[in-house]
Amino acid sequence: MDIAQLIADFGFPVVMVIGLGYFVYFVWQTITNTIDPAVQEMKNTIIRLTDQLRLLDQDMIRLQQKVNTVLQLKEQEVLDDDKKEKRTTKQNRNKS
Repeated sequence: MDIAQLIADFGFPVVMVIGLGYFVYFVWQTITNTIDPAVQEMKNTIIRLTDQLRLLDQDMIRLQQKVNTVLQLKEQEVLDDDKKEKRTTKQNRNKS
């Protein structure tokens, strides 16, 4: 059957409604079978990446705390060494 014959038998609006109905069915099937599974997979990937990012953030916080502690200890050590040096210098002056 030819499209021109269908239009002559049923009219242009009826043939176009049927054509649009098929188009909607085709788009619905494409979305359901192709796009939805891909979107679900992307959601799962995003969730995994977000979890990894949180873990990395926690690791960075822990590492920063450790670095701060080491810097404080080093600073305290330098201050203690300076105090000891001043004491020895002062004691040496007093002995002379």
